[in-house]
Amino acid sequence: IEAIVREEMEAIGAQEFLLPALHPREVWDASGRWEVMGENLFRLKDRGGRDMCLGMTHEEIFTAIASNELRSYRDLPQVWYQIQTKFRDEPRPKGGLLRVREFIMKDAYSFDLDPAGLDAAFEAQREAYVRIFDRCGLKFHAVEAHSGAMGGSESVEFMVRTPAGEDWVAACEACGYAANTEKATSRLPPAEDPEQVPEPEKFATPGLETIDDLARAFPEVAPPERQIKTLVYVVGGSPVLALLKGDDELMEAKLEAATGTGDLRPATAEEIVDLLGARPGSLGAVGVEDVPVYADLALKGRRGMVTGANEDGFHLKNVDVERDIPVTRWVDLRTVQAGEACPRCGEPLDVFEALEIGHIFKLGTKYSEAMGAYVLDEHGRQVPIVMGSYGIGVGRIMAAAVELCHDNDGIVWPQAIAPYSVEVVPLQMQDAEVREAGERIYAALTEAGIEVLLDDRDERAGVKFKDADLYGLPIRIAIGSRGLKEGQVELKLRRAREVSKIDSDPARVVEEVWSLLEA
Repeated sequence: IEAIVREEMEAIGAQEFLLPALHPREVWDASGRWEVMGENLFRLKDRGGRDMCLGMTHEEIFTAIASNELRSYRDLPQVWYQIQTKFRDEPRPKGGLLRVREFIMKDAYSFDLDPAGLDAAFEAQREAYVRIFDRCGLKFHAVEAHSGAMGGSESVEFMVRTPAGEDWVAACEACGYAANTEKATSRLPPAEDPEQVPEPEKFATPGLETIDDLARAFPEVAPPERQIKTLVYVVGGSPVLALLKGDDELMEAKLEAATGTGDLRPATAEEIVDLLGARPGSLGAVGVEDVPVYADLALKGRRGMVTGANEDGFHLKNVDVERDIPVTRWVDLRTVQAGEACPRCGEPLDVFEALEIGHIFKLGTKYSEAMGAYVLDEHGRQVPIVMGSYGIGVGRIMAAAVELCHDNDGIVWPQAIAPYSVEVVPLQMQDAEVREAGERIYAALTEAGIEVLLDDRDERAGVKFKDADLYGLPIRIAIGSRGLKEGQVELKLRRAREVSKIDSDPARVVEEVWSLLEA
């Protein structure tokens, strides 16, 4: 996998580096991410008491190098990359390769004079990623994505559809639209609201604390789609309100993007009562002052809605959202659901679990401005370098390949990334003729430049066959005493059930294997 990545990076002019995994705090302070990364960043102190961290990504280090080495527009463009061990203090690390605290990643960075240069670098990386994943035998989706703590104006994730994934993707088969649900949108049918409604009217709702409770008690007045869900969050130490329709769910990543910070959490019950005077279940934004209100676009223009009265056991009806609620900003906050209309073509969206294997970002000048990475343009003016960042999870490609390419017996490796192309399996190691035939075929294949695994264990044939299926190498050649007497060995493709007999002469075996590998 690393060889494929290197070939495709070098094909677009990228130069390989190897940067330190141990970073001083100063560079992360300079970018502002020492605090933003929160507990995900492994932090430690050296013997002198200086703050250090283990790199989970290398924007800061590469930008620091660029600020020292790049002086003029004549030095640009540049594309630098590395394949390096990264560290992330995962709250719920798993076994295997999917969610771990130490992992191998290819990260690349582009440095350009202007946004047009970044656009070209971004497209070159996108095309290289497509080639990498195609060569690795993966079926994938390139989807619009949330940039998160990386920042920047645009990002694309490369996702593999699998139940082992930890993300959700909304995709349209008709037009090809695809986006992480952290970013995805959909078309909603027009609401049938009255032209005008009277002033909000308070009514008693004792003991009704959920959307469903209220809908059951007042089905005509307050079905879920006519309720306003009011959520209280603390962003950067200050409270904000997030409003959605009662039948929608908040996508926190969208609120994070809207507020411009990753320092976001749900407010505690005590904080909510102190702010609004009521407990969850009776909350609303009508008449609220001095608190930013972020309202989902699905509420824009809605009338005849129901919301909490900020008094325990009471709600308000006849709410005209734009008239009665001081909305600070209208934003997309809701989580897209399967079956909703595609925002491009209107056909139903499919929503499925997916595994992220790569992510590319247009960073712009976020890091270069913060860390002083400037060059002189052709007019002699100091301008910030325009940057992009491009990551691939090397271990995740391997894990994704196994998730996609397996059967009940084990792994079925794609040829391009199989650890060996062929497994040679002598079935009776105590038989000198079988053992020597296996070693001759192994030597001939190896000399021909084919990667071969020789199972020279003294095990029963059934054990060897079962293990061969489990290993999942593309081609298995089995050598038995009965077949050798007839001048034959057995050849089986891992992805097929059929076994064929071929000439046992090592040269003929090599010829047959090459024909299969090149097919």
